[in-house]
Amino acid sequence: MQPARTEGTDRTETETAAEPAKPSLTRTGMASGARAWRERIKGFGPVFGLAALCIAGTLLNGDFATVDNMMNVLTRTAFIGIIAVGMSFVIISGGIDLSVGSMAALIAGCMIFLMNRLMTGVEGVTLAPITIVVLGIAMALVLGAVFGLIHGLLITKGNIEPFIVTLGTLGIFRAFLTYLADGGALTLDGTLSDLYGPVYYTSLLGVPVPIWVFLLVAAAGALILNRTAFGRHVQAIGSNEQVARYAAIQVVRVKIITYMLVGICVGIATVLYVPRLGSATPSTGLLWELEAIAAVVVGGTALKGGEGRIIGTVIGAILLSVISNILNLTSIISVYLNAAVQGMVIIAVAFLQRGRK
Repeated sequence: MQPARTEGTDRTETETAAEPAKPSLTRTGMASGARAWRERIKGFGPVFGLAALCIAGTLLNGDFATVDNMMNVLTRTAFIGIIAVGMSFVIISGGIDLSVGSMAALIAGCMIFLMNRLMTGVEGVTLAPITIVVLGIAMALVLGAVFGLIHGLLITKGNIEPFIVTLGTLGIFRAFLTYLADGGALTLDGTLSDLYGPVYYTSLLGVPVPIWVFLLVAAAGALILNRTAFGRHVQAIGSNEQVARYAAIQVVRVKIITYMLVGICVGIATVLYVPRLGSATPSTGLLWELEAIAAVVVGGTALKGGEGRIIGTVIGAILLSVISNILNLTSIISVYLNAAVQGMVIIAVAFLQRGRK
């Protein structure tokens, strides 16, 4: 009988010892739930910020809330927004690209140079203007992909930091454009400009073409990031590259593709930009890299990589354009301080993200 009492006593002591753990588990679950809700609310931060800016802009100037002004803001957002979608992949993977503005300038210059040359005829062969425009667009996309490939190879195979590589090409791209333009401007032929202009100025269902292209690029980016193995690999590499290697993820290939993606996005943005002014100068695309990076980080993407959303990037790009538009419509501060505002936004967001892993 004594062994039975001992077993009973052991069971009772074990059960009694296990009972206090239940409230602890409950508290842990509640804490996890609270953290999850905080993260969800934090994810809506850019949305709340955009809404507050729109309300402030309407109160400061009645013209802000007009349909024409909204279309203007979104059209101007399209260039940076498209580049920012590609930049999201690079930053989420733990990289950076400081050359996108200079890359856009060089691509624009090469497009105009090629199209003007073809318009005058090459070796007695003259192409139809529409064919020349199509070739110029194709060249922009190919150049963007090639420049991105070069970045990816230098970073992965050359084992050079992304900051150093893209800082170097930032100067190289703009220097080559300055050389092509002989220090001045490259201007698109008048006939080609008239034919190419509708790419920027035409509207479809009342919405300008650049906005439609921006939406399509953003939708494709969100689909790739959230619904494909490649997107999951990008996030895994940004979270912990060494663990990603142990998980048999092809880190080199994924990184190269991310830089090619941002290059293609720069090409798309340039295709939309060239018909707007029909020219390229050494100042074309100046500070676009700042605006693209700001749009990504304002949208909630972690600067250290591993976390981000395309919809957040889209909202971030619109938010920055709204700030610029409000500065143009009001006299709160000079419009020349727009870049300063964007720089402060990047620093502020980086400060708020300092505790994120």
